[in-house]
Amino acid sequence: MAGKKVQYSVSLRPNPQHESDPWKAYGMIQLTGKYTTKDLCEHIAAHNGIFSRAVVEGVLIQLGSCIRELILQGYSIVLGELGTITPTIKTQGATTRADFSVDDITDMDVNFTPGEVFENLRADAEFEQTSTRAAQAAALAAQKEGLTSADWSNTNSESGSDSGSGDVQEDPEP
Repeated sequence: MAGKKVQYSVSLRPNPQHESDPWKAYGMIQLTGKYTTKDLCEHIAAHNGIFSRAVVEGVLIQLGSCIRELILQGYSIVLGELGTITPTIKTQGATTRADFSVDDITDMDVNFTPGEVFENLRADAEFEQTSTRAAQAAALAAQKEGLTSADWSNTNSESGSDSGSGDVQEDPEP
């Protein structure tokens, strides 16, 4: 598969179920960016040439509206190889079945179950390690200030967070 590699960084993170356990190193995907609906429609239009971006965008807008309408009628939507969208509800518990009422329904949401097109992602992906967003920010700040080295202290904090990827901590410098 040709194209850009999936970038990831490695950070130390606590075990959420056992916070007193030693932190472990975990890989975190570093997103390349976001595709808006317009971007996606342009991408789709460039792949087949039959439909313009506007036509593709119109279909996607209508698809969203129709899926919402059908979800609100209790339907599960099967989108072929793409996957299945299924409505779900969140409720608070009642003491008995007889005590349960519509007022106990607190939210309605959807679950997406990936289809065949998303199978074997790991096998088909090529990976490339990169710095965490916190490390990249520290290096950029140093570069902007004309420094020849970066201050890594903010990337080593257990309480620090790396909003670009969810990273929590860098490996401390030796």
